[in-house]
Amino acid sequence: MEQSPLDKLINDISKLPGLGRRSAQRIALFLLKNKNKNLSSLINSLKLSYEKIKECSNCGNIDMEDPCNICSKNSRDQSMICIIEDVSDLWTFEKIGIYKGLYHVLGGTLSAIQGIGTDELRIQKLLNRIEKNHVKEIILALSTTIEGQTTSFVIADKLEKFKDLNVTRLAQGIPMGGEVHYLDENTLNTAFKSRKKII
Repeated sequence: MEQSPLDKLINDISKLPGLGRRSAQRIALFLLKNKNKNLSSLINSLKLSYEKIKECSNCGNIDMEDPCNICSKNSRDQSMICIIEDVSDLWTFEKIGIYKGLYHVLGGTLSAIQGIGTDELRIQKLLNRIEKNHVKEIILALSTTIEGQTTSFVIADKLEKFKDLNVTRLAQGIPMGGEVHYLDENTLNTAFKSRKKII
């Protein structure tokens, strides 16, 4: 039997991170109660985002331009690349404003349970960037979860072949199991300033 438009809307909303079926039902009802104001605006925003927002071919950031506004800014320190899991981590660092280099968004962390291996992450793209550009420092700014730490070790291992490359990671202030985009500004500031060399 064909699914009703309402059920499809609820199912699609429930696929969003952090939302279960009950939350999806509440959101669907909110949108449908005033379709012209709520639903119409959301449809337009989604359509515009779908058409205009792109993934940066350099770093994996999302922007309306490719390369993104960070990669194309000459004022950024081109010799430093901060490796992060997701775009939300990039937004966190940019909001604080303490880092002035480039980024590389991996698109997640290694996870055998979820079937995410090195081929699913943007690790090879990172190695290509380092070979082509004059990168002097790589900062590993991954979460201190088991998956984040495992990913950091795998990347550090692959970077050993670059003899003049300084590889550091964020230091004190990041609790074990902590995810970067949930940390406060002072903690991240301390972690950046106290980063430690690992290769």
